[in-house]
Order: sequence, then structure tokens, then C-alpha cells
Amino acid sequence: MTGRDKTICVIYGVLAFGALIATWSQNIRFFGQDDNGGLTGFLKDAWANPAAASLSNDIVFVGLAAVVFMVIEARRVGVRYGWAYVIGSLLIAISVTFPLFLLARQIKLAQAREPEPAPVSS
Repeated sequence: MTGRDKTICVIYGVLAFGALIATWSQNIRFFGQDDNGGLTGFLKDAWANPAAASLSNDIVFVGLAAVVFMVIEARRVGVRYGWAYVIGSLLIAISVTFPLFLLARQIKLAQAREPEPAPVSS
């Protein structure tokens, strides 16, 4: 793996970690409120006004594009458990699982570029 590959992997890891903190700190705050309405209340609030609806719609469509990309690329490049990134997107956050998928993809791409070791002759 080249230095460039390592840098890209670190960036994806930092993005995933930052997204985890940013999303789940707010999820915990929301679900810690009295009378939050549960998941239904969460979704209702996501479209509570035009600004929230714009951001929510943006995330939904970027998420759908990311899921299509992850499924196709997982098969093309050989990233194992591609389905887990899709499920994780729904359970955790697409902003967390997409960079993790990109990190796994970068590792696979780097491995594919590495030359096979020469056979040892006896």
C-alpha cells in the first residue's frame, strides 16, 4: 500500500469517525427528550420545515446514490460484506458507513495494484 493509499484511508476513517460523533450525539439528544415520538417523531421532525426537508431530501438521495455505488463497487472490486454497509447505513448513518465502505474499497484497490510475490525456486 502506497503512502497515498494510506493517506486516503486515514481521511476516510476520520470522516467516518467525525460523522459518527456528529450524528449520534444529536440522535442521543433527540431520543433523550421527553415525548420525542420515537422513530416516527424523528422522521416527522426531519421534515418539520422547508430547511429540514431540504436537508433530509438531500441526504435521502445522496444515500440512495451511495447505496447503488456500494453494491456495484463491492461486487466489482471484491469488497466483502457489501450488504453490511447498506444495512449499517440504515441503522447507524450513511455518513458513517459510506466512508467506511470507501476505506475498504481503497484497501482492495491498493491490494490489486501490488505485484504478486515471485515464486521461490528451490
